[in-house]
Amino acid sequence: MAVTKAGPAETDAEQALVNQWRDILAVHASTQCELDRELHPHGLGASDFEVLDVLATGLAEDGTDAFRVQDIACQVHLSQSALSRLIGRLEKDGLVERGMCNEDRRGVRVCLTDKGSKVHAEVRPVQRAVLARMLPGAVAQVQAAVTEA
Repeated sequence: MAVTKAGPAETDAEQALVNQWRDILAVHASTQCELDRELHPHGLGASDFEVLDVLATGLAEDGTDAFRVQDIACQVHLSQSALSRLIGRLEKDGLVERGMCNEDRRGVRVCLTDKGSKVHAEVRPVQRAVLARMLPGAVAQVQAAVTEA
């Protein structure tokens, strides 16, 4: 029998909400682990690929392919310092290049190199296959939990 701590009474709706949140976290964690496992043979982690994918598939606010670091950070959900370290590794591997931002000398812009575009094109099907395998059932589970709540 599970023993619970004494505290304010929690309603069924509150517990359902907490359970839904934990389900979302579990889906994220298992998908992230699977992405890291599948991308590792290609020399990438899930966050590495996310940065390459943003650079390869999007346009910066000014319509170019060079993104400001803070704009990438908003899309990949990393702190600016963690993203700067990641970009440094990608640059060292020849996948991206950094340059000064013309409109703000303190800013840094990042774009894919030819090698980065090639690696992204090779690895994209792997990442998309993992998402297709991991998410449909998980999303259905979370949606069912929301409907029940």
